[in-house]
Amino acid sequence: MKSFRPSLAALLLPLALLASACSGASAAGEASNTDGKGSLVLNVGDQKGGAEALLRAAGELDDLPYRVTWSTFTSGPPLLEAVNAKAVDIGSVGNTPPVFAAGADSKITVIAATHGDSAGEAILVPKDSPLRTARDLKGRKVAVAQGSSAHFQLVASLAKAGLKPSDVQVTLLQPADALAAFTTGKVDAWAVWDPYTSQVLLGGKGRVLTDGRGLVNGLGFQVASPSALADQEKAKAIGDFVERLRRAQDWVFEHPEEWAKVWAKETGLPYEVALAAVKRSNGTRIPVALDGAAIASEQQIADTFAELKLIPRKFRFADYVDTRFNKDLPPSTTAARSYGKAS
Repeated sequence: MKSFRPSLAALLLPLALLASACSGASAAGEASNTDGKGSLVLNVGDQKGGAEALLRAAGELDDLPYRVTWSTFTSGPPLLEAVNAKAVDIGSVGNTPPVFAAGADSKITVIAATHGDSAGEAILVPKDSPLRTARDLKGRKVAVAQGSSAHFQLVASLAKAGLKPSDVQVTLLQPADALAAFTTGKVDAWAVWDPYTSQVLLGGKGRVLTDGRGLVNGLGFQVASPSALADQEKAKAIGDFVERLRRAQDWVFEHPEEWAKVWAKETGLPYEVALAAVKRSNGTRIPVALDGAAIASEQQIADTFAELKLIPRKFRFADYVDTRFNKDLPPSTTAARSYGKAS
């Protein structure tokens, strides 16, 4: 792995497909169908290399008692727009899109959570950068995708260093543009998430200035349409779907190399990058309860963005949560899984 050095073109192309931390806006891709039994259809929002690929690799699509229609999005915000519009019944997003959707008074309900290692949430700098701590970012240009989990991680990292967002030159760029700006020296740092973090590190293009451990909650969510949850049969299917995702996430931890091969094929990522991202963050996720600690943590994110006037209003995150699918899960603060130090 140490000798892996992709070209800039190789860096840029596959990563344009990925936005698992959920930034930017895009339309849905064409829907695809998964045959199942019965007449009930569950409309699922997905991202490239996301739930469908994961469930299929883990064998969790083999005996569906319902049919699934998949719609592919490049990020969380447009996926949640589709949930709000009742075009999608359920979808997976990171920790920040539900905050922005709820802040816009969208009709969404958070129903399940996972907790993963936040090492992949990082502020990157070029390998030869003179910057050594977050405090050194004062006055510097930092690229970040607005409304992404990386945006909150940047704000939190600056606060820990005694800085405000106004103390740095925040440059709002989507990942593909941010990567180009970072690689060509047009910005001094880049706040981003895996697999971008792993791509930059394995490519020898940069190093970690600071990461999200101890600063961000590491949570990901399943978000459903309230109207779908109000339908008894569809709610039952949603509960089954959530359970399948939980089992599939457990499968990833037990089969990191196998999942990395699938993920690389689905997204165009080099296998070495996919495996590093699995071991650093993607495969560390554990299904956890959607409990008071998770809600309080998300409330902190909501309050932070409201104070920065990046969402239009303050709100109670708890008003957008349904805990009926919690079952006997560990607390949301349970330590993420670990493979040891990623490359």
